[in-house]
Amino acid sequence: MLGTDLGAQTIVYVAGAFYVAGLIVINQIALRLLILAGTTFYLIYYFNVAEEPLWEAIYISSLILIANIIGILSLLAKKSRFAIPKAYADIYPLMPLLPPGDFRALMKHASRYSLKEPKKVTTEGMPGSKLYFVISGNTEVHKGDSRFTLSPHVFLGEVAFLIDDISSASTWLPAGAEVLEWQFSELRHHADRNLRFRLALDAVLSVDLARKVATGIAPSAYGQPHSLVDSSCQAAPSSL
Repeated sequence: MLGTDLGAQTIVYVAGAFYVAGLIVINQIALRLLILAGTTFYLIYYFNVAEEPLWEAIYISSLILIANIIGILSLLAKKSRFAIPKAYADIYPLMPLLPPGDFRALMKHASRYSLKEPKKVTTEGMPGSKLYFVISGNTEVHKGDSRFTLSPHVFLGEVAFLIDDISSASTWLPAGAEVLEWQFSELRHHADRNLRFRLALDAVLSVDLARKVATGIAPSAYGQPHSLVDSSCQAAPSSL
């Protein structure tokens, strides 16, 4: 039992201060840690405020504390690089905007393979159904009367995915190219269930689009003058 009413009041005030501070901060981990501290002080109060511990309040506060600890561990796991699948560890540096947990979720729905023969990936003016990320190999792009080549480490089909519309260009990949492939339907289903995943994926695809536009206008801006090579005077590949 607490020695004085002042001591009991102090513990309650400290616990309440941690709760209020937790509700003010935006960072989820900091918020949960503050709530955890507040709950701990409430438990101390419930154990000592009366002749007998207030067991009902202790049980409920203990459940809150356990649930909070589980939430903290879950958040830490999503941010940890241990969440990155070993099979895709070489891909993660190419998508730094994705937190490890969201990257893991994205890779869960991906198929990784190398092309044994040239493949037409998207068709201009036609609805798309798959999103691609080119790991290796150049992409031949036909957009209207323009012809150019994209270097690896770009998404294909992202315009159709983002705005749920027709593909903006026709693209081909050569034999030997390595890609990641996702079905639109699977990605949208997961994004509809997880807002954080949707926002992270939209950000990655939007940055990819912005880089393509900026590089197409001024290739030297990124210090990679050949990342987008205009080949409008070249004939289409024999495989087209």
